[in-house]
Amino acid sequence: MTDADTFPRQHARTQRFTLGAPRDITVSADGERVVFLRSSSGTDPVNALWVFDVADGTERLVGDPRALLSEGSNDVLPPLERARRERAREGAGGITSYATDAAGKVASFALGGRMFVADLLTGLSRPLDVAGPVFDPRPDPTARRIAYASGRLLCIGELDGTWRVLAGGEPTEADTVSWGSADFIAAEEMHRFQGYWWSPDGDTIAACRVDTSPVDEWVIADPANPDRPAKTVRYPSAGTNNATVSLHLLGLNGSRTDVDWDHELFPYIASVEWTRAGLIMCVQARDQRGTMTLKVDKITGQTEVLAHDDDDAWVELVPGVPRLLPDGTLVSAADRDGARRLMVNDQPVTPDDLQVRAVLEADAESILFQANPIDDATSLHVWRRSHDGTLTALTDEPGIHTLAERGGTSATRSATLGEPGATHLVTHSSGAARTLESFAETPLVTPNVQFFRSDVTGLTSALLLPHDHDGSPLPVLLDPYGGPHALRVQNSFNAFVASQWFADQGFAVLVTDNRGTPGRGSVWERAVHGDLATAPLDDQIEALQYVARETAVLDRCRVAIRGWSFGGYLAALAVLRRPDVFHAAIAGAPVTEWRLYDTHYTERYLGDPNVSAGQYDASSLLPLAGDLKRPLLLIHGLADDNVVAAHTLRLSSALLTAGKPHEVLPLVGATHMATQEQVAENLLLHQLDFLRRSLPEPMK
Repeated sequence: MTDADTFPRQHARTQRFTLGAPRDITVSADGERVVFLRSSSGTDPVNALWVFDVADGTERLVGDPRALLSEGSNDVLPPLERARRERAREGAGGITSYATDAAGKVASFALGGRMFVADLLTGLSRPLDVAGPVFDPRPDPTARRIAYASGRLLCIGELDGTWRVLAGGEPTEADTVSWGSADFIAAEEMHRFQGYWWSPDGDTIAACRVDTSPVDEWVIADPANPDRPAKTVRYPSAGTNNATVSLHLLGLNGSRTDVDWDHELFPYIASVEWTRAGLIMCVQARDQRGTMTLKVDKITGQTEVLAHDDDDAWVELVPGVPRLLPDGTLVSAADRDGARRLMVNDQPVTPDDLQVRAVLEADAESILFQANPIDDATSLHVWRRSHDGTLTALTDEPGIHTLAERGGTSATRSATLGEPGATHLVTHSSGAARTLESFAETPLVTPNVQFFRSDVTGLTSALLLPHDHDGSPLPVLLDPYGGPHALRVQNSFNAFVASQWFADQGFAVLVTDNRGTPGRGSVWERAVHGDLATAPLDDQIEALQYVARETAVLDRCRVAIRGWSFGGYLAALAVLRRPDVFHAAIAGAPVTEWRLYDTHYTERYLGDPNVSAGQYDASSLLPLAGDLKRPLLLIHGLADDNVVAAHTLRLSSALLTAGKPHEVLPLVGATHMATQEQVAENLLLHQLDFLRRSLPEPMK
């Protein structure tokens, strides 16, 4: 940080203050080591692999990309790795993922398309000169060899550097077929980034075969560089074909067995887990109203139904489940009695006033999971369910908490409103506790935040004001996300720093989590079923009106709204539908026509557009173009392959046809993340300039 630093510059340089902080934490089976990634400073984007020795509290650098690779070679990423980082919203470089054996003694990772292996006991890393490019290398549980994907192939690398192809590349197989990597829908919407799984004995791999030939081809060009060829991608938009995904058991001896289930009724492979208790998979129907948990016979590939779930709207996929305990007990999560509850052998074991968000760990002794009270999603706590049924909250300070635990050692990450960033506390069963060092920068702004809860719907909002504000009316900026699977109003310092910067420029910034966002129960989440527009917009207006009644600082004659992705959709929707309330909007990477967005996300809420066209029309922004009466700024990355730039271009064309002036800011070379330092910095400044130009002058 320099004396001349500004918040927009700092926000961009630090990648939203994520650089320099410990991440991707793993605890070894014996509890003696904590493995994690971290870069050297709050502005260093190159992550390295570290080991924390629990006994003496020392840290060891075991994988340094700058030492392992020549300068610049880490920037050469295989297409699979580049796609994974986009799907995972990964903006950093260096070692961005790794995998360990079952004991946590060996780790593997890829750098610049090459494979590296780290001995976590000695701290030595070395390359394995196998044929590449290498993607997603994973040691087998016994640490005898490493599997990896390479383009369309799934390969096996031995520790002596020899390698062989396990699956893929047959002359009769089309070039649209790949083995061992996740398809677009799995990675983007199911958060299943893995495409293969080792058996516990290390002799067999369960691998996905993905054929993208049924998927429509879309073209993403670079208009700023017409000499560069356009990129063709397979994009499964709503109502069109998905990739064909199947699961196969590949023996290291060359055997291959197909896993058998009803692909027609349940085409989505949501998750796979292979432990000593068995191989299980969760499959989901195309309309997402049903799932099945299947146990797979390792010899025959036949499947047995362990559990199934159905819902009139959709069945939510919960991270970390289903999974089997060592004795074969099935652990899952499901919506029952209005709440998402932890299930053991298909019976709910958590109360209906607790919303389960993810399962973190599970063994013979206990199950660790994240949950929040169903009426308050501002904090996320870690809970333990012991084998005797006792429920214990392991965290209690308001904040966002997660935990990894094995061998009597736990590593807890906690982000709170009182302190910037997050703390990472390593605790041993002996009582010893130490903190992993973080090099993340402290933001130049401090949130000045007050929470509100509306009296009708029970909406939770955060109001941020300039420091030392004199109480006079301020122009209002709504700053929501508003869509499923993400929250903005949380007990976390860093969650509000960008909003506070806008507040410090002279705005009252209001952040609200409307219906459809997670954490508040089944009915709350399903308020957007069949209609993605009405409930989110109505709720933003309700929150604005409620907070305006509770405090005199909101000037409702000067109200703007900004957002990105779903938030961009919500911002544009606000000025198009309710110009009586909203006077300007900034829509970043907005979905403007839901028929152009992907199958798994869109069909969950709006159904098949070939059947429920009316629901798509009612949620689209394009028919509203003629209603624009307020200033609207559209921002879009031209390299975005998630919400493609066609969304903004079609809305802009419709607005122009209707004779409606508006502004469009194309971001050359930017994807959906738009993390380039210069882009991220000036994007905040450009938005501020637009707001100052567009909001009406205060009444005299």
